[in-house]
Amino acid sequence: MNLPVSPPVAPMLAKATKGLPLGEGYLYEPKWDGFRCIVFRDGDEVELGSRNERPLTRYFPELLEPIREQLPDRVVLDGEIVIPAAQGLDFDALLQRIHPAESRIKKLAKETPASFVAFDLLALGDHDARPLPLAERLGLLTGFMDEVEPPLYLSPSTTDADRARDWFTRFEGAGLDGVVAKKLDTAYLENQRVHLKVKHERTADCVVAGFRWHKSGGIIGSLLLGLYDDGGTLHHVGVAGAFTVVRRKELVDELAPYREGALENHPWQGWAEASAAAEAGGQRVPGATSRWNAKKDLSWEPLRPELVVEVAYDQLQGDRFRHAGQFRRWRPDRDTASCTYAQLEVVVPEELASVFAR
Repeated sequence: MNLPVSPPVAPMLAKATKGLPLGEGYLYEPKWDGFRCIVFRDGDEVELGSRNERPLTRYFPELLEPIREQLPDRVVLDGEIVIPAAQGLDFDALLQRIHPAESRIKKLAKETPASFVAFDLLALGDHDARPLPLAERLGLLTGFMDEVEPPLYLSPSTTDADRARDWFTRFEGAGLDGVVAKKLDTAYLENQRVHLKVKHERTADCVVAGFRWHKSGGIIGSLLLGLYDDGGTLHHVGVAGAFTVVRRKELVDELAPYREGALENHPWQGWAEASAAAEAGGQRVPGATSRWNAKKDLSWEPLRPELVVEVAYDQLQGDRFRHAGQFRRWRPDRDTASCTYAQLEVVVPEELASVFAR
C-alpha cells in the first residue's frame, strides 16, 4: 500500500461541551454511535483502521467489495462503521463482530451487515488532504461520495445551527448520541481534540448494590448501580465512576456501614454460581466479562441495597447505561423501591432512513 497517508492513523477527536457552539464557520454533523474507522484504499488493497490504530479489516468483510467498487482507486477516508437495525443503530451487534472465529464473523456479516458513514477526507490520489481546511476536504469528499450507494454513505452535515438542534433531538431515537461541531477552516489534526461534541445527558436515581475497589487498592473504584423492573427484580444497569482520589477515599468510609451483612438476602447473592441462569432469565448481574477489556478485573463487593444515588447518564442501551454514569449526589430522601426503569426517559425511535437522507 503506497498512499500519501499510510496506516496506522490516529483520527482527529472531539472534546465535550455543554451546549451547541454558535457563530460563523461551524459545520455540524450527527454524532454516530459506532466504531470510528479510517478507510485506506490503494487499488485492490483495502485496510480498515480503528480509533486506537488497530486493524478492523477482518471483522467487516462485507465492506471491502463496496469500497473497491465505489470509492476512488487511491483514497483515505475518516468515518464510522455502524450497523443499522429496525430501531436504529445497533451497537451491541457491532461488539459481537469483534470475534476470533472467522466463521462467526462471516455468519454475522450476512445476518447483521455493517455500513460505513464517511465524514472526512485525509488523502485523494497522490495528494495529502490533511493540511487543507475542512471546507475544502468536504468539497472533495462530496464530489465522489454523492454517487455512492449502501452500505457506503456520506454523513449529513449542515452550517445551520437550528437544523443541528433538530438533529440533536430528533435523531436520538435512531441511536445517534449527539452532535459534533467542526470549524470549517481547520486542518486535519491527528489525535487532537479540536472538534466539539454535545451529547445527551439525563439523570436517574439508582440503587447502589455494590462497589469495586480501585486498581491501586484501598480506595473505591466504582459504584454498582441497580434498577428494579416491574416484577421487583433488581438489575445491574452499570456503574458510576470517575471520582477524584480524595472522593474515592471518602467513599470508603461512607460505604462501610452498608458492607456489614451485605450478602444476607442480597438480590445478587450467588451470582457467580448462577450467572448463566440469571442471564437466561433476563436478569443483568455484575461480574460478567467486560465488553471492552476481557482482562479487566470485574470482581465486586456487595453492599446492602439501601443507598440511592442520583447519576447522570447519556444513553440507555437496551436495559443498561451505554457508558459509565456520573455521580451527582446521594438521595437519602428517596426510597430504593422507587428506583425503577419507569423513571427513565424513553425516546421514540426516528426512522433511520431520515438520518441517511441526503
